[in-house]
Amino acid sequence: MTQATKRPNVIVFFTDQQRWDTSSLHGNPLQLTPNFDRFAQRGTHVTSMFTCQPVCGPARSIMQSGLYPTTTGCYRNNIPLPLETRTLAHAFKDAGYTTGYIGKWHLGSADPVVEDERGGYDYWLASNILEFTSRPYDTVVYNNENQAVKLPGYRVDAITDAAIRYVDQHQREPFFLFISQLEPHQQNQQDYFPAPDGYEERYRGAWMPPDLAALGGSAHQHLPGYFGQVKRVDEAFGRLLEAVKSLGMEDNTIILFTSDHGCHFKTRNSEYKRSCHESSIRVLAAFQGPGFHGGRRIEELVSLVDLPPTLIDAAGLPIPPAMQGNSLLKLIRNGEADWPQEVLIQVSESQVGRALRTKNWKYGVVAPDKNGWHDSHAEHYIETYLYDLEADPYELNNLAGKPAHREIAHGLKELLVSRMVEAGEKPCLITEPE
Repeated sequence: MTQATKRPNVIVFFTDQQRWDTSSLHGNPLQLTPNFDRFAQRGTHVTSMFTCQPVCGPARSIMQSGLYPTTTGCYRNNIPLPLETRTLAHAFKDAGYTTGYIGKWHLGSADPVVEDERGGYDYWLASNILEFTSRPYDTVVYNNENQAVKLPGYRVDAITDAAIRYVDQHQREPFFLFISQLEPHQQNQQDYFPAPDGYEERYRGAWMPPDLAALGGSAHQHLPGYFGQVKRVDEAFGRLLEAVKSLGMEDNTIILFTSDHGCHFKTRNSEYKRSCHESSIRVLAAFQGPGFHGGRRIEELVSLVDLPPTLIDAAGLPIPPAMQGNSLLKLIRNGEADWPQEVLIQVSESQVGRALRTKNWKYGVVAPDKNGWHDSHAEHYIETYLYDLEADPYELNNLAGKPAHREIAHGLKELLVSRMVEAGEKPCLITEPE
């Protein structure tokens, strides 16, 4: 079977904790992501991309299942994906694809991940929690036989090299490959962002996103290393693109680049994500390959839950009816017809929270008597956040409870409850702040 006649290959390059404004296409002046920028400009750039759960495990459950975390039950970290869950791997395997997973999983119960908890993937070279089994220059993952494998090189390069080897070895059959990087996530044990040797120094005293410049947090300490990680991630992504091109597979391979959530550098709570703010929920996304050529820009609001049905649809496969998102091919083929005008966000661990992101507004609520680790939902929430994103794009002026904005808040409250019910949650009560 030739590349021209077989079904398109599909590759997902999934980073961890990468903000949308690390790209020059979103105003970053540091040229951190020239490969992503060129990729997005040649293919289809999703300019307003949001996670619907800003924490690692739940976001990964969304990407594998096409379901909200409250549907699968994976509403926080350390809850394995239920064994009966149908994943992207199952959808592609049913269509004759071979499937591979390389990198961070975070949907199992322990390391190494037993076969039943691997989401149906054929080829396995991964860790459940990669930040615990590896260090920047000591990458340890597990193979199909659950044997520890040490990969050479800086961690993002080690994972990417393994992915390139997989692509090279599967040229003659349609494949679905999910590459899950850890970078630019922090190394938990030391709470720092370990860039490759020599990279952090490049960005000391460099430009800082306006929200971080205003709010501080740990950004002055951590941003140089974070930017160094982002730079190396982009270089690794460029090598993957070159490998696909050099093997003559470029015209028959769909590639998606995106991330699980962003990073607010301890400006919104005591850690890095788990909030409804743009710094936590907005990420990069772009596609290239069959159906996505031509320098197209999608400016509608897109949710992480929309990406699994998009990948399946783009490969010409039937979208599983249980999936809760929408295929972006609806926008590409039909324009704005019937596309949702807002994104639902579910927040766990730091709080039991819900938020709605529209084009111009952010509306967020928090359950006052629930624990974000023990409770997945609530019957009662209090309005906590309201931001005018047109006037205040960096969310520095919280308007929640302001009399002048009661009408706006009321309309957003009704819309939020409606979207929560649509996502499978029970109706709830939202009260105004005191």
